[in-house]
Amino acid sequence: MDPDFIDQLDRHGAWRMTTAQRLRELAAWLTRHDLADGSVASRLEQTAEGLGRDRLMVAFVAEFSRGKSELINALFFAGHGRRIVPASAGRTTMCPTELAFDPDLLPSVRLLPIETRLEARPLAEWRSAPEAWTHLPLDLGNADQMARMLETVAQVRRVSQATARALGFWSEELAEENPVPGADGLVEVPMWRHALVNIDHPLLRRGLVVLDTPGLNAIGAEPELTVNLLAEAHATVFLLAADAGVTRSDLALWRDHLAPAEGSPEAGHSHLVVLNKVDVLWDQLSTPQQIQEQTERQRAGSAALLGLPPGRVIPVSAQKGLLARIKGDDALLHASGLPLLEEMLACDIVERRHAILHAAVTAGVARMRVEAARLLTMRRREVDDQMLELRGLRGKNANVIAGMRLRVEQEQREFDASEKRIQALRAVHQRMRHEAALLLRGNGDLPREFAVLLQALERPGLKLGARRAYDEAFAGVTARIAQAQDAAREIQAMLEASFRQLNAEHAFSLQVAPAPSLGPQVREIESVAQSHAHHAGLGNAFRLSQPQFAGRLVRALASRVQVVLDDAAAELENWSRAVAAPVDAQLRERRQGFVRRLEAIDRIQQAASGLGERVAELEAQTAELTELEAQVQAWVQLLATPPAVPALPPAEPALA
Repeated sequence: MDPDFIDQLDRHGAWRMTTAQRLRELAAWLTRHDLADGSVASRLEQTAEGLGRDRLMVAFVAEFSRGKSELINALFFAGHGRRIVPASAGRTTMCPTELAFDPDLLPSVRLLPIETRLEARPLAEWRSAPEAWTHLPLDLGNADQMARMLETVAQVRRVSQATARALGFWSEELAEENPVPGADGLVEVPMWRHALVNIDHPLLRRGLVVLDTPGLNAIGAEPELTVNLLAEAHATVFLLAADAGVTRSDLALWRDHLAPAEGSPEAGHSHLVVLNKVDVLWDQLSTPQQIQEQTERQRAGSAALLGLPPGRVIPVSAQKGLLARIKGDDALLHASGLPLLEEMLACDIVERRHAILHAAVTAGVARMRVEAARLLTMRRREVDDQMLELRGLRGKNANVIAGMRLRVEQEQREFDASEKRIQALRAVHQRMRHEAALLLRGNGDLPREFAVLLQALERPGLKLGARRAYDEAFAGVTARIAQAQDAAREIQAMLEASFRQLNAEHAFSLQVAPAPSLGPQVREIESVAQSHAHHAGLGNAFRLSQPQFAGRLVRALASRVQVVLDDAAAELENWSRAVAAPVDAQLRERRQGFVRRLEAIDRIQQAASGLGERVAELEAQTAELTELEAQVQAWVQLLATPPAVPALPPAEPALA
């Protein structure tokens, strides 16, 4: 693997770990100085945890015999001096395979039996059931043993046609796609549904996850793979054969499962296309210029058919690249195109992911800055008011000071009386927030629209109305999100009216941030619907007639949709808590202000020198507030490290 790629991941990992630690330190600092309510500190902690857990997934997708497994060997396992992932002729990857590294687990291959397809549980649930998986140990010091263990992902078993039908690998209506029966009438199906490979590798250790996929358009393809796993990938590498270019089956696979939705901001940015086996064009009867021209024609033609810029299509010879790495042949390695692919992957995966995470950190710190500034402004105003009062007492007698105490006590009683109204406001807000959450949170294993869709698809016979039921399910979900958006705007309007009154009565500085836009979630739902609409089309009617396939498809779609709904609910919940939290913070500040003012008056009454001492205390508090404001700004600047991070984190400013 190109050292620059490893260096990029090292820099990104160093930035993630350093930034996560700084966010935790910031949360502790804010709490120590009483500058953050629970929601601000909680958001900073959540962001820090997300940075620590973040992984980068790259998915490799291709029709059969495009050299996908060979490319994975060339990119990741050439250091072993041989192929590790099975890459012989024919079908070698029979089930989706994830390669990652978890230091808490022993090196192993974990395999989920194909029989789990007979149950309705989604893959996410099976991940948390280790007893359901077959565990095979990996000896990282023995390349031959590793290769043998990884060959298990290609294992098949022979079953009756009835069993194949129950597992989703046989359909009378799609006979041309069925596996060929043997003389005994049995057919081959994959032995495993999913494979998880835990292996210590320099890139995997740095948080990279590799997803190796089987055929996506074949009968028996796992809907959860195309609906969920590919959607989670940060980059997708789509392999074509250099001599054939984009075939009809390649184009169908691309359009059905990979092509970004029209207008998507990700269009063309998370997909790389590899023209593999480019060495077949290295014809000794052609000049280098002719070979280059032919390669460029294939590159430009493939890009045009797939709707991508030509720069996103990279000619590669995975086999020559693997051979070059094993033999240490730099010239052959350069000719194989592998270094260029690695450079593009580093740019796509690392830099783009870094920019996304950096934007999330910046947004969280900006919210912190606003809230801290509001509290500091309130404290400064209170100190200034007290300073004005106390300076006006110079030369006054004890009666005047006693009168001031009575006035402060009266203000305190009036303030305490208003808390009942604030409690009522809290109750109304809590009810409205709960109602908004109910619109998005599911109360069953499927969103209700998809439970209806599943019922429609489970009815016997051809599903000629499947597309309408499919469209209605997604339309119902988007309507729910729109209702939740309206509910958020109602909460915003209610709080704005209440805050105006509180600001007028108590000189608060309460403001309501605009309700979060749920447009991104609506667009995500529409993208999911558009990306997988072909499953509900007339061309798929026969496959939908299989209850097992329909059930797996709907549950995979429902799982993806519920993630988006949960994200929308979390957006509303975080916003709702954030806009309410300043009320508690400013109430607390005001109560503490009354206590401080009364204590100061008591000290003035007890000692003639108390007035001067209290003025000095307030001046010290003013200086402390100025220092806190500078510290907040220092934290903001520290966490605003630009995405192009250096290899080592910069020196930190001195923070209290």
